Amino acid sequence: MNSKAITKIQTIILLAIIVIAALAGVIYVLLNEKTVETETIKIGICADLDRLAGESVWQGAQLAAEHVNAEGGVLGRQIELIGEDSDEEDVGMDPTKINTAFTKLITYHKVDFILGGLFDQSDIVMQDIAAQHKKIYFTVSGGGDILTQRVADNYDKYKYYFRTTQNSTSFSRSIVESLVTLREYTGFNKLAYLAEDRDWTERIRTDVDAILAEEYGFQVVYRGVYMSGTVDFTSYFAQAEAAGAEIMIPLTDTDEGISLTKEWCERQSPMVLWGLNIVAGSPNYWEITEGKCKFETSFADAVSMGYPMSNETLPMYTAFIDKWGYPPVVWPITAYDIIRFVLPDAIERAGTIETEAVIKALEETDIETASFPHFRFTQSHDLLVTESTILVLGQWQNGEIVPVYPKEIMEEAGATYIFPDWPGPWD
Repeated sequence: MNSKAITKIQTIILLAIIVIAALAGVIYVLLNEKTVETETIKIGICADLDRLAGESVWQGAQLAAEHVNAEGGVLGRQIELIGEDSDEEDVGMDPTKINTAFTKLITYHKVDFILGGLFDQSDIVMQDIAAQHKKIYFTVSGGGDILTQRVADNYDKYKYYFRTTQNSTSFSRSIVESLVTLREYTGFNKLAYLAEDRDWTERIRTDVDAILAEEYGFQVVYRGVYMSGTVDFTSYFAQAEAAGAEIMIPLTDTDEGISLTKEWCERQSPMVLWGLNIVAGSPNYWEITEGKCKFETSFADAVSMGYPMSNETLPMYTAFIDKWGYPPVVWPITAYDIIRFVLPDAIERAGTIETEAVIKALEETDIETASFPHFRFTQSHDLLVTESTILVLGQWQNGEIVPVYPKEIMEEAGATYIFPDWPGPWD
């Protein structure tokens, strides 16, 4: 064979190899770029997803993710939600289940951020795992001061933790101030409290004695503390009534509050009900209690009543109703704020989802959310409480909850506080 022909063939083969290699390189780059462009930001939701609070957290998170993704995502990346059920709303909360759910989000699902935590006990478990894996974690409910105190005491270990709701100290101060206002409405001075035996209620119980009694001259005539899982409150109400209480302060954040409400109504207890029965802020609480929550006053997020705390309040309120058919309560509002505003804002400013950079950005947060005109964190990663983070209480009246505290908000809403329609000290 002619040597020139062999050389020509070899040249053609060599050129073909070069072209194929080049095409392969281009294809690899294109595919790699496509992977980068379509890679999602994974946010884990660790909550009791088949119970009232946990399900609502997921609803708020889903709505927020849809809104962010519709606007192009964060740094060009879509948000993906992944849930794991913690079962933390069960009686006798099992730390093992919480540990398993939270850890699975990190090690199996490879999430970038996590939010959840409904109680201090579950929050501590999640906080420790987040610290171990160096994963940013937002709590949507836990109010114990110990949680952010751990950040202050050991920043390097616990800097991954951020609380997005008021702590128990703030709640306590607000409840104390609200009861002073209630005395203006009613003239009542004799107090009783009925509290679940949890850490967050202890601070409020202490302040009822130390501040309301000692500084404001209230009489605390009955102090009731019950164990989780209690459904019969007959004896507690009987003792409070026998002591001459005019105001009953419920302190509970679990479904036991439903039984408490029903007992109060069914016995036509001669006390007004005013405090922190967290489940009473649920938009379907009227249906849940068959209207027996009428006249009850409890913490109710201003957003859930459609009160415009910021420019973002009513759009979120309307969108939630359009999607789910009823107004939001505190848990989905908090989840929405984190995923819709707080986290995307920090990531955009950081220019990355790298943990240390996002932590620094979060620490410099000052953004308008559905709940607050200015959402900011303290140095210990607590929600910075200002006049714009006031606690709002609402009273159930004729199938809806209306604001009755602070007084200015009640008057602006055209509402009034009303007494039960059965006999009592208000007659």
